[in-house]
Amino acid sequence: MNEWEWQLLEDKAPLESISIDGMDLKKGDCVRLRPHQGGDIFDVALAGQRAIIETIEQDYEGKLHVAVVLEDDPGKDLGVLRQPGHRFFFRPDEIEPWRQSATGSVTVTKPRVLVAGIGNIFLGDDAFGVEVVRRLSDRKFPEEVIVRDFGIRGYDLAFALLEGYETAILIDACPRGGDPGTLYVIEPEISEEDAKPVTLDAHTMNPVNVIRVARDMGPVFKRIFLLGCEPATLGWEEGQMGLSEPVSSAIEQAVNMVEKLVNNALAKEPESKAP
Repeated sequence: MNEWEWQLLEDKAPLESISIDGMDLKKGDCVRLRPHQGGDIFDVALAGQRAIIETIEQDYEGKLHVAVVLEDDPGKDLGVLRQPGHRFFFRPDEIEPWRQSATGSVTVTKPRVLVAGIGNIFLGDDAFGVEVVRRLSDRKFPEEVIVRDFGIRGYDLAFALLEGYETAILIDACPRGGDPGTLYVIEPEISEEDAKPVTLDAHTMNPVNVIRVARDMGPVFKRIFLLGCEPATLGWEEGQMGLSEPVSSAIEQAVNMVEKLVNNALAKEPESKAP
């Protein structure tokens, strides 16, 4: 950082408050942390945690950063000594107000939904989930809903599953012996026998293995749905681009099914917890 940038930074006094989700937040207010995907190990560990705002600061470009301390951090009262390891910075879109009831005795959070497309576009009908998510990107969803194409990036999806969603909808090709194009809605169950450690393949993605890896790393959301489609072909050794006719014909129905699952998830009463 050069002298000019330091001067700009010194001219940016901390803000008194910031508006997030229609609420004015200031120093001492409680928030829930929602780090975006792709961060470091601290983001994974802090996702969903309750924290206290310490300052609201601007960098020399005018971008806002919220400094927080975890509410249950035993080192939060150490003053400047605790800053290197106990004080964390987040962008405003990575935190949300910790909402309370009128009596102040119950904390209410909004349901959040992850819609994840899975598949390899070079293996024929394995691209089913990718295509469904591409179609969904043209639809309008509330801000509580994240629609994302994960392709075959298994670890990216595993980390996303730790971000505190109430519901996740995974979309993938799913061979179950039915007619090609048949759609299934499944709630995967991971038994104790399936809880042994697994590794993820860099070239394919098995949703059940991803869920197992995520659960090994931390708490996962309450409900998981797998919207699967019976493939006609998963390509040959040299690969194959494009969906088969029966799977392609099922895309619109799959999009409608995802929208119904999302609406059902958002219609549920928000989770309530004692603070």
